[in-house]
Amino acid sequence: MVKTILIVAAVGVAGLLVYAASKPDTFTIQRSVSIKAPATKLHPLINDLHQFNTWNPYNLKDPAIKGAYRGPAAGPGAHYYFEGNKDVGKGSIEITASAPDKVSMRLDMIEPFEGHNQVEFTLAPVADGAQVTWAMRGAAPFMYKLVGIFINMDQMVGRDFETGLANLKTKAEQTS
Repeated sequence: MVKTILIVAAVGVAGLLVYAASKPDTFTIQRSVSIKAPATKLHPLINDLHQFNTWNPYNLKDPAIKGAYRGPAAGPGAHYYFEGNKDVGKGSIEITASAPDKVSMRLDMIEPFEGHNQVEFTLAPVADGAQVTWAMRGAAPFMYKLVGIFINMDQMVGRDFETGLANLKTKAEQTS
């Protein structure tokens, strides 16, 4: 009886590992919102990391976050190094490219787990302002795939993106 239970458990674990391994090797998380403000007003709120951190939900999750800015104030080369609570983690974000309709960043996480992801904000004109899309792409190593079986990462991170975009919307529309 014990032997049968162990065999069934081993087959179950093996099946779970095979299923995790079959998941895609990359991930993308993306959310969008329409904001009643022109891209020319929104771009500086994203392209300047000091401004970005006034509405960035991750920076707002820890009132005692430790952060340091390096490089130019805005645009390519602007860096922000951070260390926060368990909801924030430890890492850095750097603006790698900037155009009037797009800001690209590299997010390097050290804690709670290592990750190197591409972040992109696109600003598309709409009738009464701009459609802002926040996207993050990266590699999905085996542990990410395994955790993803039990935790919906798109939903978890997507909620933070939605909160951040709502913060950006409020900030931009209040001063319009």
